[in-house]
This record gives sequence, C-alpha cells and structure tokens, in this order.
Amino acid sequence: MGEVFAGRYELVDPLGEGGGGVVWRAWDRRERQYVAAKVLRQVDAASLLRFIREQAVRIEHPHVLTPGGWAGEDDRVLFTMPIVRGGSVATLIGDFGPLPPRLTAVLLDQALAALEQIHDHGVVHRDVKPGNLLLDATGRDLPHLRLSDFGIAAAVDQPRLTHGPVTLGTEGYLAPECRQPGWDPDPRADLYAVGMSALEMVTGQRPAPGAPLEALAGADVPEPLLQFIRGLGEFDPQRRTATAAAAREELAATGLLDGRDPEQILGDIEVFDHVPELPPGWTTDGPGVAASTTTPPPVRDRRGLGLAVLLLVAGGVALMLAVYLAWG
Repeated sequence: MGEVFAGRYELVDPLGEGGGGVVWRAWDRRERQYVAAKVLRQVDAASLLRFIREQAVRIEHPHVLTPGGWAGEDDRVLFTMPIVRGGSVATLIGDFGPLPPRLTAVLLDQALAALEQIHDHGVVHRDVKPGNLLLDATGRDLPHLRLSDFGIAAAVDQPRLTHGPVTLGTEGYLAPECRQPGWDPDPRADLYAVGMSALEMVTGQRPAPGAPLEALAGADVPEPLLQFIRGLGEFDPQRRTATAAAAREELAATGLLDGRDPEQILGDIEVFDHVPELPPGWTTDGPGVAASTTTPPPVRDRRGLGLAVLLLVAGGVALMLAVYLAWG
C-alpha cells in the first residue's frame, strides 16, 4: 500500500503541512488504528530540538493534544498524535467569518483551561494562535478544542540556546516583550497570544501590526468581552491579565459562558469534518481485504540507524547547551 515508516507506521495520505514537516494520516500496524503522523523533513539540531520539545510535553488534559508514539528512520523522525477531524479555529473563521460572542467565549475558556494546565507544569507554549487550536468535528453539538503544536514550547526556567535577534513564535500573536534581548519564557506571553486569537475570532481578521486592539472599535461585540480581550492584549506584561486561571474567572464574569444550549452558542455555525475520505484500497479497519490478505513487500527496518542519527544530532544539541552554559 503506502510507505511504511520504521516497520510500523504506514503512510496513507497527507492531511496538512506545518511546523517543519508534513502531517500524514497513517495506519499504525501495531495498534491497528489510524493516527496523525508528523514527519519532520530533516534531522538537524534545530528540528531535533523541536521534536524533543514536542515529545516532552505529555500533559494529559481534555484540551491538550498529547503526542503518541515516535520512530526514527534514516535522516527522518516521525511522531504520532490522535487525528482531530474538525480543522482549527483558523479554518472555522475562514469558513464563517467573525464568530458569535458566546462561541468565542467557549473556545477561549477551553484554550485557557489548556494553558492553565501546562503553565501549572512550568511550560510556556510560545505559539498560541487560531491555527494551533484544533477542533473535534462536533457538528452542531458543543465545540471541543485541543491546544496543539508544542514544537517551540519551553520550560519557564529553561536556558536559552540562542543569543541575539532570534524570535520564536508567529507574527501577530507574539507578545511585544518577546522581542526584547534576554527575554525568558513567561506564561503572560501565551495570554497575549490568546488575546490576539480572541481578536481574530470576533473580527475575522488577523491582528494588525502596531496597534491590533484598534480593530475592536468596529466589532459587534458585548462590552464585557471587549474589556476581557483588551486585558489580555495589554502591551505591558505588568498590566496584562496575570494568569490563565484569572483570565478564566474574568471570562466567566462576562456572563457569556452561562447556559450550555448549542443553538445559542453556535448560531449558524457548524464544525465540519475536514478530514478527507480514505483513499482507494483503505477502509475504516485499515488496508482493504485484497491488500490485507496479500503478503506485504519486505520492509527494511531502519529503526536502529534512525536512532543512531537521532543520538548523534542530540549530542550536537547537548554540545550547544554545554557551550551556552560555559559562556554564561
């Protein structure tokens, strides 16, 4: 059928691209289920560090997308995660434009719940944006959001491996203080990104550089929600809403989370299934009958070689860290 990675993961069809690699739908031969598999294009020190960081964040929470297994083969690495079928908040905005205030509030509350959990574990995401807020395909039922892509996440007290004008994150959602030399990961930067994501939800437009909150002037949004977004979008981190828990309390005080009627929350919006139909030769139970009864071609198992490459590059990352610490 498709290419078999490390003797276990059979790549079925590509689902998307981002974060340094292609995301495939893959058939896990061991667990006999479909998974989403991100295959990194190449293994250098930077991509391996991203891979290690994403694998390291294994926080179990209903609104956090936790990685599954991983494998290395030749100069590539692959890691798996559950398939999330409803696209992202970015695709939802692309499909429907500005979101209703109650739906915005529900999605923000779920994103903040995820951040509250990861911040309690001492982790800063550093790339919160609508494209990383994935959605289950719930149709006309209550939405369910999952925070994804921890490839540049970092511990609050983690040493930086770079000096100079290196900025990690996505333009438009990056807190102003992240551009300052010597900035260390701080949870308040994630809260700023939530504020910019909220702005995009209610306006349908990506945050503009310079003065993004000015876009709220023409938005048809209840005043309590406007004030909530402004609190998250403060340029000065000392004046910004301090924690995800405090932000959830402020959001609850708007009254927009009262009631759980899907009709009132969604309005005319539906969270569609964005995952395409399985290609020919594949069924919901894996390869089709004809394929499954045929002896598959021999697959070279390169897991040992892949692991060796990973260890070599990991040694390079460790050397970078040692040099950084030695120079203070």
